[in-house]
Amino acid sequence: MKLRIEVSDGLPEDEVIIRCGRADDTVQKLQAYILGLSAPKLTFYKGQREFYIPLEEILFFETEGERIYAHTASDAFMVKHRLYELEAILPQAFARAAKGAIVNTARVYAVSRNLASSSQIRFAGTHKQVYVSRHYYRALRQKINERSWS
Repeated sequence: MKLRIEVSDGLPEDEVIIRCGRADDTVQKLQAYILGLSAPKLTFYKGQREFYIPLEEILFFETEGERIYAHTASDAFMVKHRLYELEAILPQAFARAAKGAIVNTARVYAVSRNLASSSQIRFAGTHKQVYVSRHYYRALRQKINERSWS
């Protein structure tokens, strides 16, 4: 494997390009590591306790009344951000599924499409589910199909 660093003045933001013959396990681990460096560090709350959970474990974020909850396969934690704030800072694997939900597309197991109303998203290894509205369905499906690292 060769490594080359090019420094260019005037770039609006740093960019990392990986050129490879195939996206093998090493390349995928490298991608995950690089993305992890820029991933936001969120604090999750339950009662009086603070939790620091890797974003890969989050299935979805959902509004419940005035609060926002992050759901893992077995639990839910409060987050002190609004959905539009989360949408701006979360990694590319997260996508809006409805007005009140953001989904981790890397954890989506199945989507049961319903043409008349919202479609249901299911996640592997848990009973939890969330609904995707017709408005967000096409963009979410495209993002799920683009995930080359899963």
